[in-house]
Amino acid sequence: MTPAARQQAAIEILDLILEGEAAEKALTSWGRRNRYAGSKDRAAVRDHVFTALRCRRSFAVLGGAQTGRGLVLGSLRADGTDPETVFNGQGYGPAELSEAEKTEPENFGSEAERLDIPDWIWPSFQESLGDECKAAAIALQSRAPVHLRVNLLRSNRIAAIEALAEESISCEAHLASETALNVTEGQRRVRNSACFADGLVELQDAASQAVVDALPLRDGMRVLDYCAGGGGKSLAMAAKAKLDLFAHDANPSRMNDLPLRAQRAGADITCLSEDELDSSAPFDLVLCDVPCSGTGSWRRAPEGKWRLTRVMLDEIRISQRQILEDAAALVAPTGHLAYATCSMLDEENSAQIQSFLEQHEGWSVVAQKAWQVQNGTDGFFVTVLTRADAGC
Repeated sequence: MTPAARQQAAIEILDLILEGEAAEKALTSWGRRNRYAGSKDRAAVRDHVFTALRCRRSFAVLGGAQTGRGLVLGSLRADGTDPETVFNGQGYGPAELSEAEKTEPENFGSEAERLDIPDWIWPSFQESLGDECKAAAIALQSRAPVHLRVNLLRSNRIAAIEALAEESISCEAHLASETALNVTEGQRRVRNSACFADGLVELQDAASQAVVDALPLRDGMRVLDYCAGGGGKSLAMAAKAKLDLFAHDANPSRMNDLPLRAQRAGADITCLSEDELDSSAPFDLVLCDVPCSGTGSWRRAPEGKWRLTRVMLDEIRISQRQILEDAAALVAPTGHLAYATCSMLDEENSAQIQSFLEQHEGWSVVAQKAWQVQNGTDGFFVTVLTRADAGC
């Protein structure tokens, strides 16, 4: 495919996404319909689509329309590329620009529009991040880095870097966690590498790893990953200490791959159903990596930025409070309760913890930490709680 044909493909896929189709589904369907497209073509089209989704508001202004064609036109202008080199009607590329499309774009109507943040959430975003709000918004406009977690059950950071290098994957240590690597070259090779297949490394953001570093893990503890999802944090905890480790999720299908991942990693994790929770309690530590707005991971899932609404966020916050309530009941009298999100909003983070403390006497904060996207990781938050008379 020519560069222009790749842009035309992105236009068609973006139109489907703007009509409500999920990005991954739209990309997969396009790939199946166009099997002539090679791996480099598919990767390039994917990059065009996700770049446009991250910058959907600003590109629509620069391109003059909230359409696939408008977003691609806006992306070219943002990148400093002459649009007429792509929109020239040649081959399978986009049709020539209309006179209206050649018109210089209007100025941005607000900071939120320029920085690609929905108007309704901008005040909360500003209040939560303070002077760092613009830097965070700018970081969310760009592609997320690729981070790996070195599985300490199989390897160590130095050995993993050397093994990955033999497969043409270049990495460097990431400061956020002692197990974190930043992939500087060969990002697309990771999933097909022997290092990944053999369980030496897992794909996991550095801040997600740092959340696990913040937990008071010790050999022999009974630990529950209460909102386990795919099990990334379960696997990270298993590599930190010799634990009696359990995983649970309200939607058990999210854990379908966890047994295979655990086997590959050399980890021992027991998946619990809802009915098995009470009989398996109490636990020395319960981690709640709760559902959230995902503001800290919008670079990876930019659709979420535009589909989230105030009503949805309010419902998420209610769910977060209920999860804290339910999880607290599973903690041993001298145990710990950890609350984590991949959000950067205070209303999902510190405000939730403050509300919990006000309604539950006897609990106190042992540790609290936040990570923000402009500092080289996804945005994450974690608080570790214990009962006031339990000590640390």
